[in-house]
Amino acid sequence: MTVNRASVNLVKPLKNDASRKSSVLIAVYWEGIKQAFDEMRHHKLRTSLTLLGMIFGVGAVIAMLSVGEGAEREALKMIESMGVNNLVVNARSAEGEALKSVREHSIGLSLRDIESARDTLPFVENWSAEKYVKVFSLFSLKGRSDAQVVGVTPSYFELSSLPLGEGRTLNDTDEAYYQQVAVLGPEAARSLFPQGNAINSLIKVNHQWFTVVGVLQEKEGSKSSIQGVKLGGERNQVFIPLTTALKKMQFKSLENELDAFKLALADGIDPSLAAKSLQHLLNRRHGGEKDFDVVVPADLLAQHQKTQQIFNIVMACVAGISLLVGGIGIMNIMLATILERTGEIGLLRALGAKRKDIARQFLIESIAISATGGIIGIGVGLLLALIISSAAGWPVAWSPFAILLALGVCMTIGVGFGLYPANKAAKLDPIVALQRD
Repeated sequence: MTVNRASVNLVKPLKNDASRKSSVLIAVYWEGIKQAFDEMRHHKLRTSLTLLGMIFGVGAVIAMLSVGEGAEREALKMIESMGVNNLVVNARSAEGEALKSVREHSIGLSLRDIESARDTLPFVENWSAEKYVKVFSLFSLKGRSDAQVVGVTPSYFELSSLPLGEGRTLNDTDEAYYQQVAVLGPEAARSLFPQGNAINSLIKVNHQWFTVVGVLQEKEGSKSSIQGVKLGGERNQVFIPLTTALKKMQFKSLENELDAFKLALADGIDPSLAAKSLQHLLNRRHGGEKDFDVVVPADLLAQHQKTQQIFNIVMACVAGISLLVGGIGIMNIMLATILERTGEIGLLRALGAKRKDIARQFLIESIAISATGGIIGIGVGLLLALIISSAAGWPVAWSPFAILLALGVCMTIGVGFGLYPANKAAKLDPIVALQRD
């Protein structure tokens, strides 16, 4: 097979021409970028004032999205502790005559409510219950604590998504034989045993001694409530078997047998519809008394997301206005630059520069200003998010998407507000421009 030498010779110049054009184009853009930054350095004060709008706009976008992302992750962690597919029933507190009036129709939240729910509602797969113990004293041989003591069923840890750090959790044997054993939250463990080694050690709750069999793992999270519902207190709690608490601890005569219980729903069941069925059942069992609340974690998450969405919209509007002001500033400085450099534009046109060359140079300068403001704004946004987190106690989470989005919007504004000045500069009559100089 023979190769046509003429074809080979023809292809090589074409490749060289393409490479040469590419190199020339890169050199042109690079020269334009250097000239753009020279102009920025030449007018430092004016450029700095123009950059402020872009800096604060990008900073606001990044701070807003970082705080929003952090709040979203925090909410998901908190909802996990309640269980998205769970229903939570909390007892309402009442005292004195109000409590006596309620007890005429309802015995309060009890284990019989759970039994009735399991027998009546086919979508209930698992359950857990809890009862708070009034603590007069809580100490070990190595320290004291102000932790809350809670009697719970063995399934409580699974339904509340509480990871075990060391030892074991409560089991059915502990529950059946009223064992005096305890599982400590991480903060309670540090208070009672500052030097560690809590497993198999003794603690005294009021007048009863308990053997520590487990310590929970430390969980991240800064908030103790969501949408007004308290949670996340397990860090400073001591868990003992529910049967042990009910049998060996003292309670007031008219108290609820349980302070709360959770029902785990079968897969595919709508928690909101299940809550209505449970509400109807408990209303009948409690004689119509409103001495309990049914909490739907899935609804709490939806409410939190809606609130967060409103917050994001408001912050996006604020950031958008700031970026708009920055864009107007860019247009203003570029129009002023055209007036200052009219003679230069006329000279370039007289020397053979095309309109697209003039437009490209002014557009590069506009993009350079917006890009500089965007990069500085990223640092300001990250710093602002940290300040908000430190001052207000809000969690933050860095999102690469937020940074890219803010920078992308900033560049788009630079191009959008730079087009008009660039086109105006390109359309100047070279003769008139030279005469004006």
